[in-house]
Amino acid sequence: MYPKPGEVLHFSEDPTIERFEPREIAGRPGPFVWAVDVRNAPSYWFPRDCPRAMAWTTPATTPIDRERILGPGGGDRVHAIEYSGLVALQAVALFAYRLPARHFRPIGEPEPYAMISPETVDPLGPAEPVGDLLHFHERAGIQVRVLPNLWPFWDAVSTSSLGFSGIRLREAKPRP
Repeated sequence: MYPKPGEVLHFSEDPTIERFEPREIAGRPGPFVWAVDVRNAPSYWFPRDCPRAMAWTTPATTPIDRERILGPGGGDRVHAIEYSGLVALQAVALFAYRLPARHFRPIGEPEPYAMISPETVDPLGPAEPVGDLLHFHERAGIQVRVLPNLWPFWDAVSTSSLGFSGIRLREAKPRP
């Protein structure tokens, strides 16, 4: 699921939100309403508390790193989760709220990782069920890897020439 032109998305397991109020998030600037654009939407095709590490090609990606991290599986992006997150990924009822993009600005350097608004934002309509998250990954050509532990993968991608992001890593299993 992606936002349409002029929209950003907020993913949630709560389908009853009527208004988004800015809120503080520990370790982040704020208070803000958080959302994502087209480029970052796939990073949120997961249950909220699912630790995940992601990597994708950029113009600076070397052929060696592309082969080492992405491998022969195809595509330009990979999302990794731990085995403990697979059942939740397949079972979660995830919803998307469409929000007007005009209220938001990007945050993050060198590439934005989210859109933020200091204002209260009303959704453009009711929450939409996202559906089968593995199906969305497949249609987008994104590899999904299920690993016993995220840290070896994270260490490889975070020292590579690929773009990368980690979400909820503090909830991953301890380093081996």
